[in-house]
Amino acid sequence: MAQLILNPGKERSVMRRHPWIFAGSVATLTGRARPGDTVDVVSERGVVLGRAAFSPASQIRARMWCFDAETPIDHAFFKRTIAAAVARRNAHPMLAGQDGVRLIHGESDGLPGVIADRYRDTIVLQLTSAGADRWRDAIVAGLMQATGCANIYERSDSEVRALEGLEGRVGVLAGDGPDPALAIEEHGVLLGVDAVGGHKTGFYLDQRENRRLTRDLAKGRSVLNCFCYTGGFSLQALAGGASEVLSIDSSAHALASAQRNVERNPQLDASRATWWEADVFAALRELKTEGRRFDLIILDPPKFAPSAAHAQRAARAYKDINLLGFRLLNPGGILMSYSCSGGIGLELFQTILAGAASDAGRDAQIIHRLAAAPDHPIGLAFPEGEYLKGLVCQVN
Repeated sequence: MAQLILNPGKERSVMRRHPWIFAGSVATLTGRARPGDTVDVVSERGVVLGRAAFSPASQIRARMWCFDAETPIDHAFFKRTIAAAVARRNAHPMLAGQDGVRLIHGESDGLPGVIADRYRDTIVLQLTSAGADRWRDAIVAGLMQATGCANIYERSDSEVRALEGLEGRVGVLAGDGPDPALAIEEHGVLLGVDAVGGHKTGFYLDQRENRRLTRDLAKGRSVLNCFCYTGGFSLQALAGGASEVLSIDSSAHALASAQRNVERNPQLDASRATWWEADVFAALRELKTEGRRFDLIILDPPKFAPSAAHAQRAARAYKDINLLGFRLLNPGGILMSYSCSGGIGLELFQTILAGAASDAGRDAQIIHRLAAAPDHPIGLAFPEGEYLKGLVCQVN
């Protein structure tokens, strides 16, 4: 097996069980290794620290599979690791009975570059690293055995694959592929899942519990949902008894899907829902000009900062929308604001919102701090896994 020899002192992060080895930490590679091959990770003193997937095209030169010198990286390894991840979900009380669950969450489940989401009897798999791509067949077999799901569909079309020197891949890996009418029930509401053409794996499971909080907060309130996508927050607000829900997105396709979601739920009062195709930044300014006000505003924008290098530019965008959000709230109103940008930490996000509230002339208190649902765990040694953060603020 080829060996990846680290520069002096660079073994410390591996010994703390951080799964990434950057190119600058590598002294040399002894032996031959192709993209995705397993290599031994070795300190400058010759101590084998573990085994990793090699990725010569990426700045993350290797991703750790294990932190010992003995574990073989083979089909049995993936079978065992996948089974353990699925068992953790099955044992979690908040995930019991859920139609949609993230089964594997990459590095935090010991499988870097592997994302697997289950929607009823269908698993949507996303492989974003060279190592994950190399072990595709083993991962598929492990998922089928651990879950009994016959349908597995690949959505490895993320832009990050290019950083690994990989081309995009989509298509059926097992079974007949996703049902075009695939839908899941979430807190009593049916929501469609576009596994073939939707964002990511077809749905945002990470916001599951935050959508339930929206339902709890919405009763009797006028609601504005920005970047609404297919309407998950909007439908929960309707289910919670919102007096009205205005939902904005720039995608006509997403809004059409959102309206189909309303049709899936005849128990909801569709007359209280309005759908607006528009640029959210421009729409918020237009609402301000019109003098509109709301009791509950949800801001769940796409990723503005994929890395820390983009943080400054992203901070301006986050401040802009949150400033407008604070200005559109009625007295006593609530702002639910989210960031899924890994380059924006929680402390910075709170600072941005504090500045936005101050510029809007509003006093506000944080009444909830929010994160991803429990099927999106964060490895203690992998803080980079904490991408989603949310603050629920109430104004005076």
